[in-house]
Parts: sequence; C-alpha cells; structure tokens
Amino acid sequence: MPGYDKISQALQKSENDDVAIRGWIYRTRSSGGLAFVVVRDESGIMQVIAEQSSLPDEDFEGAKNALIESSVQVEGTIHEDERAPGGREIHATRFHVVDYAEDFPITEDQSMEHLLDNRHLWLRSRKMTAIMKIRHTMTGAIHAFFRSHDFYEFHPPILQPGQCEGGATLFEVDYYDDVTYLSQSWQLYAEAAVFALERVYDMAPTFRAEKSKTSRHLSEFWMAEMEAAWMDLHEVTEMAKEEIKFILGRILDEHEGDLEALGRDPAPLRAMLDREWPTIKYRRALEILHERGVDIAFGKDLRTIEEKELMEEFDTPVVVTHYPREAMAFYKPADPEQPDEALCFDMIAPEGYGEIVGGSQRSTDADELIQALREEGEELDRYQWYLDLRRYGSVPHSGYGVGVERVLAWICGLDNIKDTIPFPRTMTRKGP
Repeated sequence: MPGYDKISQALQKSENDDVAIRGWIYRTRSSGGLAFVVVRDESGIMQVIAEQSSLPDEDFEGAKNALIESSVQVEGTIHEDERAPGGREIHATRFHVVDYAEDFPITEDQSMEHLLDNRHLWLRSRKMTAIMKIRHTMTGAIHAFFRSHDFYEFHPPILQPGQCEGGATLFEVDYYDDVTYLSQSWQLYAEAAVFALERVYDMAPTFRAEKSKTSRHLSEFWMAEMEAAWMDLHEVTEMAKEEIKFILGRILDEHEGDLEALGRDPAPLRAMLDREWPTIKYRRALEILHERGVDIAFGKDLRTIEEKELMEEFDTPVVVTHYPREAMAFYKPADPEQPDEALCFDMIAPEGYGEIVGGSQRSTDADELIQALREEGEELDRYQWYLDLRRYGSVPHSGYGVGVERVLAWICGLDNIKDTIPFPRTMTRKGP
C-alpha cells in the first residue's frame, strides 16, 4: 500500500515525481478515452488525468463513471500544467473507487434553506471547510491567549437555576420533578471562581431563546468568557482589545489563503493590527449618531441599525462604554461619578457586524444587587449563593464574553452567522 500525500503536499512535488492521494471527487468530466477528475481532500483540490490506455479497464471505468463525492484512491506521476488547479496534475497509473456516490443533492446556486436542510453534506463544500479551519484556529488562539496571561480554564454548569441575561430568553428544561434552564452565560459561576483562582476563562455553548430570525442570531452559540479579580473597567476593555487582536493575528498568519477563498481581502484586516482601537462613551456615540442624522434618546440600547451607522465613522473595532444603567443587567454597577451610567462596555466590529464582545465591571454591593433583582421580578432564593460572594470578602472584579460566531463572521466577511457553526440552531431550525 502506498504512503498517501495530502493534496497540498502533492502540489509541491516536481515533474515526474510519483505520488498517491486519496479523497473525494470534486468535479468530473470525460471524453472518449480520457477522464478529467478533480479530487479534493481537507487540504485542497487537484486534477487527475485518467487515460484509458494507461489504466486497467476497471480503473478507467471507475474514473469515467464515478459521480461527484465518490471516494477514491489515486496513484500516478506529477505533471506541470498551468491550466490545472495549483499548476500541477496527476497522470494516473491506478484509480480505485472506494465507494460510488449516488447523485449528490447539492448543485450550484442552491437556496440557503436547501443548504441548511443538507448541512451534513454541505459541510464538505470548500466554503464550509475553509470556515471550519478558521474556526479551529480561532478557538485554539483563545486558549493560547488566556493561558499566556495566567488564566485558569474553569468549567461552569450548563444547567443553571436562574437567568443572567434576561428571563425572556431562557430555555426551560425538565429536571426530574422540577425545572432548570440552559446556560445563558457562565458569568455568575465564574464570579464564584475568581475568589479562588483570581483569573479564569472558558469556552462553552450558550443558549438564548431569542425570537429573532435575523442573519445575526443563533439560539445555540459559543461564548469565550473571562473573569478576573482586581480588574476594573479600563483594564478589562484593554484586555478585550488585546484578545481580539491576538485572534485576528493568528488567523491572518495561518489562513490568508482560506480568507481569500471566501472572498475576504486580508489586507484591511492586517492593517487593523497596528492601529489603536478607540474607546468612546455611550454619550459620545449618541453625539456621533446625531451628527449623522440619527437621534437616539439616552436610556435606549443601541440596535443593529444604530451600531452600523455609528461604525461608518470607524475602520477598526470600537469599544463603547458607560451604557445607561437602566437598560443594563442587574450585575452591572452604576458609575459612582455618573450614576445614570453603568460600568460596562460593548466592542462593535466595523462593516455592519455589530457587537462582538460584551462585558462589565461587576457590582460588589449586595443591597444594590437585591434591589436590581427585585426590579426584574426575580426570585431572590435562586440567587442567595451569588449574593454570598458579596458577603464574604468581595473584591472589585470584571469580565466579558466574546461571541465566537460573531467574531468569526466579521473576520471571514460572511453574510450570515449560520455559516460560522457546523450545525446552526435557530428559532426555526433544530435539525439536522
């Protein structure tokens, strides 16, 4: 049995070198005694020339008749040809069909819904393969970043008794003779952890029952979250900038070709790495919007349309701090110098991609938390353990969450966040 090369390795070989590859048929056509078969594997595509006079009859019949997505093993010699993908092709001396595929249900110009219905097969596309490779690098970069900054990985429960980001988006789960909820965030449990480990991070699935059918929302997504003792709002926003730059740099270093294959020009992204990413207050954001003809009353959160308009003024991500306290979650404290503002932030990506990071300094005042929970109609009994964190040696602490899919959509230049995750779950889709 020959030693098989990845197609990316085969494309580096020289004229007349022997080679063996294996993969799946990406394109195929035949004419008389010739079959032109483009084979793909995870590393790329390569053209194979199968000539009847050079192959056993069974092999040539396989090369001529196998449909796309049939799995194959090919041996042959390298020939340089500038017309072939990558400038090289294989002249086959063996062409073995491992499994003959049926007619593939995905052809060109299919609707998004058809591709989602057949997601288990669409994952094979070059587009989805490129995105999943970039996603792999992104998640690895997140681990590398936090571990290089002396953070401990900490695993929270997925089943949680209360809300962190608003009760309206909770997924309720039957729990024996009771009910519980799928995690909206690890945050409350991370706050418990910082009193032991001081700096913690995690990357885990997150669930929000948002009744939204937009191209920016998923019901199940991944959050990379951090929490740190002794850290204030300024420090946490600067760390968020550093992390996103670190992720972006890793992806640009390892996936420039994949980004180009997705139609994303890496040059503007690379230019962002050397620029300062601004931090502005919410009130300044309102002033910028007013100057652009968009008037928003203080107290309103910025919607997608306002974020997009705001980012017309910037060509890098921007951190917006000090949103109105009245519009924020119960754990975000008021700024002592400006009580109608909260010590919180969002990072907004350019080009209309909106919020990609959200975080805050955390309230350390138990009475303030109790009042906020009551205003939100929450049952205090569910949060007594959380309030204990303020009763036994509390310290200033802060944290944030990175929306993995939102960052990926921005870096890859994708139109729809559903393409950032292998099997998207939304308000209208729970399968395949």
